[in-house]
Amino acid sequence: MRRLSPANITWLKVIIYLCAVLPFLWIILSINQGWFSADPAKDIQHFTGRMTLKFLLVTLLVTPVARYGKQPLLIRTRRLLGLWCFAWGTLHLLSYSFLELGINNLRLLGSELISRPYLTLGIICWILLLALACTSTLWAQRKMGAKWQKLHNFIYLIAVLAPIHYLWSVKVLSPQPVIYALLALILLAFRYKKFRQWLR
Repeated sequence: MRRLSPANITWLKVIIYLCAVLPFLWIILSINQGWFSADPAKDIQHFTGRMTLKFLLVTLLVTPVARYGKQPLLIRTRRLLGLWCFAWGTLHLLSYSFLELGINNLRLLGSELISRPYLTLGIICWILLLALACTSTLWAQRKMGAKWQKLHNFIYLIAVLAPIHYLWSVKVLSPQPVIYALLALILLAFRYKKFRQWLR
């Protein structure tokens, strides 16, 4: 298999941008055209949440594909994917805050996050994503040294908590959240050697 060139990576990043932006434009179009159900706020929350999970899973997929597919340059897309994961996670949080609670009831957000366990998991994931996004630059990596990798290993905790958050949030269990959880477990299984070293 031919290795990807820097030009291929550039085009791949363009595709990532399109995959991230076009769904947002679809949300706007759906609102204008009335394509959502009778509860559009809930639809938007679920859509943004699934987009966050998709970018999280693809971010986790990069390393095993780069390693086993012998495509080292593919690692260059990981930061962009992670940032879009954070962006969609932020949209997910904002959609709950403004569409579910309403602008006038944002003071309830704190109590909701504490009283509802699945929301507690969700905000933990977002805070961790925020930390990873803020330290995703090369400058932060050089400045933090070995601590940078330790911090960014929290992506694996997010990969555990985010699917649980999704499973816990649905009132009726459906195949979709289960599939996301299984995919996350499979991608984590590729890191079993790393986890085994940590346990030692």
